[in-house]
Amino acid sequence: MTNVSLVTFILMGIPHAPALDTPLFGIFLVIYVLTVVGNLLILLVILVDSHFHTPMYYFLTNLSFIDMWFSTVTVPKMLMTLVSTGGKAISFRSCMAQLYAFHFLGSTECFLYTVMSYDRYLAISYPLRYTSMMSGRRCALLATTTWLTGSVHSAFQTILTFRLPYCGSNQIQHYFCDAPPILKLACADTSANEIVVFVNIGVVTSGCFFLIVLSYVSIVCSILKIRTSEGRHRAFQTCASHCVVVLCFFGPGAFIYLRPGSKDAVDGVVAVFYTVLTPLLNPVVYTLRNKEVKKALLKDVQSHELHAS
Repeated sequence: MTNVSLVTFILMGIPHAPALDTPLFGIFLVIYVLTVVGNLLILLVILVDSHFHTPMYYFLTNLSFIDMWFSTVTVPKMLMTLVSTGGKAISFRSCMAQLYAFHFLGSTECFLYTVMSYDRYLAISYPLRYTSMMSGRRCALLATTTWLTGSVHSAFQTILTFRLPYCGSNQIQHYFCDAPPILKLACADTSANEIVVFVNIGVVTSGCFFLIVLSYVSIVCSILKIRTSEGRHRAFQTCASHCVVVLCFFGPGAFIYLRPGSKDAVDGVVAVFYTVLTPLLNPVVYTLRNKEVKKALLKDVQSHELHAS
């Protein structure tokens, strides 16, 4: 391609019957609004209330910020493909930017989940040494490392994907620009790229998931040592909720990226779980189920009502 500004891809969207365009638009719009508002609200509450200036909530602010933008990278364009034929078109540069942003935020979230599980392991297994082990400086270092690693990972993936020539079909069988469906359009040998996708995304994701499972196994062992049944039940309930979110994020990703060369249209449907649903589940599971956060939210709402009156 001599002039990439003239290249336009067509996003075919999620496989569905045309009659479902309007219902799907309404459902995904509501989910997107709730995701953005929920994560933004949690972000503001944690930043404003000094009681939440702890390592756990520090990582949660990072997670809320990521989820807010992770959903924004894909969902608005998906909504456009549902209501307008012209909304399916995306320029070469916009496609490149979307792929970079998607993998940047997604991989950063992947690494952040791993750091958060490690943080919970230290909090439960070493409660007396936790404060010194997770100092503010160490938390900032861990968070910065996740962002930098995600950036490098995404840049590597984007460069390898768009260095190939695209001279055939321009229809991407997906609702956003991602490496596997884009590679199918390249008029060159993509076997090396598929191996890189498998290793750079699939294996890294599986490695993070393994470390998270290992952390939670250690957490469960520590929970079993709790004497009161109420304490064990509450701890197990929290871990179970966190595991559901982790599975919704890592499960679909492993299904897609550990199958290099797959041509299944169902990949787009599976991707909805970690691009649309998980960002909505995070504020509910990690924060809104927390009594302290709910009290802070209620206090802020009542304070706002008093000022308004």
